[in-house]
Amino acid sequence: MRFDASQQMKLGQHMKLAPRMIQSMEILQLPLMALEERIAQELESNVTLEATEPQADVQSMDETAAPAEPAESDLERPLDVSENGSASDFERLDSLESEYAEDLSDEPAPPSPSRVESLRDLEPSTHASSRFDGERDAKLDAMANTAARSESLTEQLLEQWAFADVDEELREPGRLLILNIDADGYLRTPLPDIIANAPQEFRAVTLAQLERALLAVQLFLEPAGIGARDTRECLLLQIDALLENASDRAPEGKSSPREDLLRARMLIAEHLDDLVHNRIPRIAQRTGLTIDQIKQAMEQMRRLSLHPGRQLVSEPQPSIVPDAIVEYDEDRDEYIAYLTDGRLPNLRINMDYARLSRDRTVPKSDREFIRTNLANAQWLIDAVEQRRQTLQRVLNVVVAAQREFFDVGPQALKPLPMTQVADQLGIHVATVSRAVAGKHIQTPRGIFPLRKFFIGGTQTESGEDVSWEAIRAALQEVVDGEDKRNPLSDEAIVDELKKRGIDIARRTVAKYRAQLDIPPARLRKQF
Repeated sequence: MRFDASQQMKLGQHMKLAPRMIQSMEILQLPLMALEERIAQELESNVTLEATEPQADVQSMDETAAPAEPAESDLERPLDVSENGSASDFERLDSLESEYAEDLSDEPAPPSPSRVESLRDLEPSTHASSRFDGERDAKLDAMANTAARSESLTEQLLEQWAFADVDEELREPGRLLILNIDADGYLRTPLPDIIANAPQEFRAVTLAQLERALLAVQLFLEPAGIGARDTRECLLLQIDALLENASDRAPEGKSSPREDLLRARMLIAEHLDDLVHNRIPRIAQRTGLTIDQIKQAMEQMRRLSLHPGRQLVSEPQPSIVPDAIVEYDEDRDEYIAYLTDGRLPNLRINMDYARLSRDRTVPKSDREFIRTNLANAQWLIDAVEQRRQTLQRVLNVVVAAQREFFDVGPQALKPLPMTQVADQLGIHVATVSRAVAGKHIQTPRGIFPLRKFFIGGTQTESGEDVSWEAIRAALQEVVDGEDKRNPLSDEAIVDELKKRGIDIARRTVAKYRAQLDIPPARLRKQF
């Protein structure tokens, strides 16, 4: 075996992303609310970055970047405002006060070289508050408008249990049971396991006490069905609660609500599996009930809930702030997309710090600190503007390509690969992907994820492009229009779609039917 060392030259190409490019792509990928938070963080930490309120009357970008300064002779020439002063001096003073009222106001003066000891020691919070002095704090407004945290299911049930009329010896066993009730309101853990895994404070609870407490929990806690151990028990508890106030009065030609509830209770207790699988004729044969009687009993079951716990605590729905809005322009007969970034603050460079960065009287370390922050601030301004331009260009392509969707609906959605958009705009496909990631668009037909419009598809028999989303919409239309007494099988749905020029396999129909939460034909059948 031989070991040796040698030197070689190798020529190759490698793609490396600069940190600024990586950060720019991150800004592009941020949705509107996340971008607001990112800008707020930068304003807190970067002393050279300023923000003005959106929709404010501001100067143009060039004027903001390089604000006009008075002539040096006017500023440096001393003013004689004594009694011996000339009228021209007073006129100069009036003009300076009117033109530079903001700079000559009583507000705290910007940092000067003589006052700067170490800019790196400035606290970001102090800097931010001074910039927004006298204005509303957006974060405080958001916190004030945020709904208070609602009580959890356990908290609400414990509160009910505290006022329940039960024996004192059942208080602690009942609390232990409530602590084991899940978000749907079920007690899925067997009672012996609850005893075995109980915290130390509940070690004195016995199985007999737990069984008695369970009956009290199911009786006193609302809504009915709380504390059930399975679906059958949950439905029966709700039926029993409805029977307490059910009417015996029967409409003409029909049975009374009480009779229907009693039949529903019997069907749930003895024929729940047949009900789940829609085997109505078998139930009629085994019970001797007519189809109409079974249907009336099933109508009463619609009042029941499979998840009683969710009636007390609903899952929070995330709020969606659209990043863009599409509206129809009647005069031009076209749809126009525009961004909703008007709520973003207008960013600009603090020119006082920009001048300090070039002032030789400021210590070198402070000047380097200012220059670093100036570079970061300018990069953020450029990245936000680039995000706006890129997203607007992508939106324009989407609106032009999906005109029929806005006119007709989902069934007219066209295939639109991201590669096609990237080629049309002359950008990388990854840029398009990041531009649409997490973004939502508000249209005349509702709010949709922007990515929804970038889907594949196939061709109809006539050669027309059709998206998979349009095929799903066509499948939904076929099912909605079927005879509910004789619903279409998957093979029959394939045939119906072929009549519309859409040729797909049966397994594709089954997959899309599952995605649309459409049950199979035997469960859709109505008797």
